Amino acid sequence: MQSSTSSNNKDKVTYFGVININENGRNIGAVDIWRSLITKRLFCEEKRLGILDITDKIGMPQINEEEVWAVAVNKFRKGKDRWRLISVKKEGKNEFTDTDEESKVIVETSDYKIIDNEWWSFLVFENVNRSIEITKELT
Repeated sequence: MQSSTSSNNKDKVTYFGVININENGRNIGAVDIWRSLITKRLFCEEKRLGILDITDKIGMPQINEEEVWAVAVNKFRKGKDRWRLISVKKEGKNEFTDTDEESKVIVETSDYKIIDNEWWSFLVFENVNRSIEITKELT
C-alpha cells in the first residue's frame, strides 16, 4: 500500500541563525534558531555558557501559536544566570522557569515585551544573526 503523502511534501526544519548574548563585551551564551520551510515557524534553543546538561526535551522545542520566542533578562544578576529563552504572549501574565530550573517567574507582557521591575526582554525574530549586549536594557 502506498502512502498518500509524498516525502517531498513533508516539512523540513533548517538552521536559520543565532543570537549571541553578550555582557560587557563578552559572550555568555547564544540562542540557536531553526525555521520551518513550509510554515516559517521558529524553533529555538538556549545555550548558556557553563551549562553542560543535556535538555530533557528531545526534538525541536515548540511553543503555542499565539506566543513568540523572546529572551528574558534579569536586571540585577550577572553572567550566565542573567538570561533565559522563553515564550511570551502578546498581552497578560507570562510564567517561565528561572535559570535555577526550579523557581517560577511571573511577569506581565504588553505587545510581547516584559513589563516588570526585575526583568526585561527582546524578541528573537527581531534579532536573528545579531549580537545583543545585555549589560543595559534595550530601548
